[in-house]
Order: sequence, then structure tokens, then C-alpha cells
Amino acid sequence: MGQGLGIKSCDLQAAKNNEEHHTRAISSQRLIVRRGKSFTITLHFQSPISAFLPALRKLALIAQTGQQPSKTNRTQAIFPITSLGDPKWWRAAVEKRDASFWTVAVTTPVDAVIGHYSLLLQVSGQEQYHLGQFTLLFNPWNREDAVFLQNEAQCQEYVLDQNGLIFLGTADCIQEEPWDFGQFESDVMDLSLDLLGVDKQVEEWSQPAHVARVLGALLHAIKEKKVLPTPKTPSAQEQVLLNKRRGSAPILRQWLTGQGRPVYEGQAWVLAAVTCTVLRSLGIPARVVTTFASAQDTGGSLLVNEYYNEEGLQNGEGQRGRIWIFHTSTECWMTRLDLCKGFDGWQILYPKVPSGGGVLKACDLVPVKAVKEGALEVTPAVLDLFASVNASCVVWKCCEDGKLELTNFNTKYVGNNISTKVVGSDRCEDITQNYKYPAGSLEEKAVLDRVQKERIRHKKHSSIHPPSCELDDPLYLFLEAPSFLPLGGDAKLSVTLKNPGDQEKAVQLVIGVQAVYYNGVLATDLWREKLSLRVSANKVHQKNIILSSSSFEQNLPENSCLRLTVVATHSASSLSCFAQEDIAIRRPHLAITMPEVTQQYRPLRFEVSIHNSLDSAMKDCEMSIFGRGLIHREKRYRLSPVRPGKTLCSWFQFTPTQLGLHRLTVEMDCDMFQNLTSHKSVTVVAPEFSA
Repeated sequence: MGQGLGIKSCDLQAAKNNEEHHTRAISSQRLIVRRGKSFTITLHFQSPISAFLPALRKLALIAQTGQQPSKTNRTQAIFPITSLGDPKWWRAAVEKRDASFWTVAVTTPVDAVIGHYSLLLQVSGQEQYHLGQFTLLFNPWNREDAVFLQNEAQCQEYVLDQNGLIFLGTADCIQEEPWDFGQFESDVMDLSLDLLGVDKQVEEWSQPAHVARVLGALLHAIKEKKVLPTPKTPSAQEQVLLNKRRGSAPILRQWLTGQGRPVYEGQAWVLAAVTCTVLRSLGIPARVVTTFASAQDTGGSLLVNEYYNEEGLQNGEGQRGRIWIFHTSTECWMTRLDLCKGFDGWQILYPKVPSGGGVLKACDLVPVKAVKEGALEVTPAVLDLFASVNASCVVWKCCEDGKLELTNFNTKYVGNNISTKVVGSDRCEDITQNYKYPAGSLEEKAVLDRVQKERIRHKKHSSIHPPSCELDDPLYLFLEAPSFLPLGGDAKLSVTLKNPGDQEKAVQLVIGVQAVYYNGVLATDLWREKLSLRVSANKVHQKNIILSSSSFEQNLPENSCLRLTVVATHSASSLSCFAQEDIAIRRPHLAITMPEVTQQYRPLRFEVSIHNSLDSAMKDCEMSIFGRGLIHREKRYRLSPVRPGKTLCSWFQFTPTQLGLHRLTVEMDCDMFQNLTSHKSVTVVAPEFSA
């Protein structure tokens, strides 16, 4: 009956469909659609179809994915072209027709398996014609999809926006790093699906929770293998490569294909950014979140020990746990049908050491709400994450005779600031309230009590409260320090000793500065000073000190900050007073001056300036300028040296080609520092043509 009926061609209408499915930025040539939303194709028949009406009534489409498509595991669907299709299954209906073509609307289920599909036409249950390939992604715009986001601005930010910010530094000096997520670069979606292909449970690819876990586990395992150790004495070329970390796509290519810039251990935080890129490329809303400070590797303990020698310098590590200056993680948004009610919304990807389940099981997905409520029954990882934002740190002094002494120290707490990028703005948003109740509130007390009871029930009897220090003859120590030290500049420190007793005290005061990496690991000792003081009875003694970066014998390692510690000891007390501050290093400011709005295809001039506040000239200056939709290729310029106290001003020009909001990024390298970046957003509008 179907003999003679043939397909001349099939137009998948990729440009039109992709525009409607928010995938045009990936490609206008390949069909890439989101599940639960219809797309149209046009079938051109080889001859007039009026003679083949019986055969046309038996036309069906076949959509299949995976290496072994099967109806059983929902990786193959055969569905008729009819207006009476099942609204919850694959369906197709003719929208337009004439003697030689049909335009067919195809609708995928809102819970379909994502991935690369083949689309075939079946005639009378026998003959099959290959119509083409398409890729199916999750759909945050569909109310029935598990990744649905009700707010359009959030869809734009967490799925479509390729220009991001990652926040580094310290809680008192948060510094932004412009980041190119690049989820719509030509190969990123394919690389993401290739990576997902390691998982053979293709039928589970309909569940965003499963997909996120698998990708989180695989990326963590790859990062562990591909991140290179930082050279102790890097060459000039290695020094440049050490700091080049502009975006996710080159790193993802490096990890998966060996093509791209290497990533070093001092930059291992980029895992969160790459994971965010991969999730967004497949349609799962995602964002990077930074916690200042964070307790890591505690085994769920809410107490972390730090050890310092008698001169106040960090002396080794505790047996369990370390306080990171900042820690980045990836959150993704979804409904959790696998959990009880109340745990939908933002979920934290939590990589862990592979166990009996293998690498693919080595990542948990933890609701942020579960961390806030201390709901340890949801998953074991809740306790680790709860500790990471609620633990406290106890400081011990290691004496020369090997004994440990508790210090009289205002306990350090973690999770004081948890931040991410504001939706639709290049600002920082404090989302600490998502993770914990306000300190000292009744809600916080109730959660801590609940966690303590659960820990006892699971035979984890360690206290959640730091030990108290009661002194018969107290001495109080206060430290005031700026939040940052300008590179090449000075900072004023103030150390205050208060003696409330009725006897004069002889005090040994030791001040030390160390460079510490963002993960809390000691980089190097930088500076120390010892003082002998006498503090009169019922008096306050203040000591002001000027800390200058020029006094450091060596340059500060990349991604490190200054850890300032002060120890005060007097012979009448068995406890030393201890105070500490982490100080960020602030480099010169790279300023960009240009209009906020410009016209497409019209040259735009902008100025970049930098003031040299250092004591020596900035030499070997090179400036790189790049921006998707603004500049076709990255442009590099060699610049003249900048003498101390002078300001370098340079004018550049580019011609924007794409409409919309875009980001221009400028990066400067010189002999004094690398990878100094700045950015500015510009809206490109259609050109105005004169009559």
C-alpha cells in the first residue's frame, strides 16, 4: 500500500525552532529543542500525495536515543501523526499541508530522556525514512518540567547567561572574578553529553537529579586527575599559564580532550564553575556559590582544631578538618520528587570519595533547605555540609616541650557570608539566610539541638560547643586590622592589651604574618616581630604597627592572602591570648571607561587606565581585550612601562556585531602581577539609519 510514497527531503527548521526553544545561541544549523514544547518540521514528498491516502493514515514518527533504543526504557518512541495523540507522550500533528508537503508539529513529553535523537518516518509499519538528528534538553520554561523556574529573569541568569562572576577573597574583602561560562560554545553541549555517556543508565537521563549527580561525580574525578601540581619555581611561561583561567570551555576541553589551558591545584575551585557550565548547557539551572569561611573535611564534626607555635605561626594541621578562607560549590535548581515534601529548589552538588557504588555514585545532591534545617535524615552528606557552615574553630598553642595549651581566643566561626551573583546584575548577593538561621536566634538553637540529638543517636558524641576559658588572672587581647593590604602598599595594625587586674603584667607579644592559600594550607612565612611590654594594673595598652608589603622577602603566591596572628603571654597565666585576621591582597584597579549603550556595526572607542601605586615600575606590560559578541578574536597589545606614581591611559576600539547585553573584559599582565582583570557591560542596539 505504501509503495511509491517517498520522502524527498525533511526540513527540521532548526533556526526557527531553536529561537523558540532558547537554543539559537548554540546553533542555527542543528535542531536543539527543549522537552515538553512542540517544534515543527516540514516533510517534502517525492510525488503528489493524493494517491497515497491509505498509506498516509498509517504514517508514524520514531524518535530514539542511546546505543540500544528500547520502548521499555523509554529511549524509543513510535507515535502516529494524528491530532488525537496522548498529551503526556510523544505526539505529532499536521499543521499545514498541500499536495507535496506536510508541516508537522512534534511535541516531546515533559519527562522525556534528554540526549541526541534520531528522527525517522515509518510508513505502514514497514518502510522507514531517516529524517535527521535533533538534541533534546531539559526545559526550565515548562511548568511541568522538574527544572521549571517561574521567574523569567532567573531563567535568563541561571540557564542562558554566559557572563558570570565568581567571588573570591575574604569575608571582609570579597573580590569578584569575571567568568565566561560559555555553555553555548559550539562544542560544550556535545562534550557534556559525551561525558554523560559514561553512564549507561540512559533511561535515567529523564531525571535531572540523576544527571546532575553523574556529571558532578565525573567532573570531580576528572579534576582530581587533570589538575596539575603548581610548580615550586615556575618559569616565565608557566607563570603566565598559572593565572589564565578566564572561562569554563577551555578547561572542559583540557579535561576531556587534552586541548586547552592547564589548570593548577591553586585554581581547583574552578570545578564549581565548570560544573555550572555543563549543567546549564543541558538546561539545568545552576549557579556558583562561595562560602566565606568554610570548614572542610571535618567528618561532620562541628569543632575544628588549629595549631600554632609559641610565636603565633600556624604549625601543622589538625587530625580532622581545616578552615578554608573561601570554598566554592555548585547549586542547581529542581523539584525533588525522590524526597519528601519541602526539599525542592536549590540543591548542592557534593562530590565525595568513591565507595562501593563506584565513581558514578560519588556525588550527592543535597537540598539547601536540608542544610538550614539540619535534616540529617535526608542524606548523610547533610551533616558534612551543615558542619561546613556551622562549625567553630578552637586554637591550640604547641609548646616547645610538646604540650598543647588551649588559647584564650574568641572562637572563629564559619559560614559568616555565603554569596552568589545577583540575578541580572554584576553585584554580589548574600544568601547566608538560605543556609542558616541568624546567629543567636531561637531557630538556630532549635536546629543545633536537633543536630546534637541526631549525632548522639548515631553515636557521634563529640561536643558541638567549643571549650570555655575561665581565667583567674585575665589579660584581654584585641586586634584591629584592615580588610586588605594594597599590593606594594602599607596597612596600619592596632594591637590592644587590657589588664583588668590589680597587678602590673609583663607581657611577651609576638606578631606574625604568613601567606595562606584559599584552602587554608600554609604557603610561606613572611614576617614576624617580638615585643616585651608591661601593662599597668587596670590599664589599656595600645600598640600601632605599620605593615608594609615591601618588608616581605618574597612575592605572595597566587590565590593566597595574609594571615596575621598575635600571641600575648604573661607568666602569671597558663593560657596565651590569641587573635587573628585574614587580610586580602588588593592589586591596582584597572578602570574601563565607555558608554553603556552602543550601536551594532558602529565603531566604539573606550579607555583603559591603571595607576601605578607600587614602589617600582610596572614592566613587560601586556593588555588583552576580549568579549563575545563584541570582538571577533582576542586582541593583545604591548604597552610601555608605567613608572611609580604615574597613570597609564590607553584608547582602544572595537565594532560590536551582536545585539543585546554583552561584557567586555580587559586583562593585564606585567612583571609585578598577572591576570589583573576588569569588565564592563554594554548594551548593543540596532543601528539608526538616517533618512
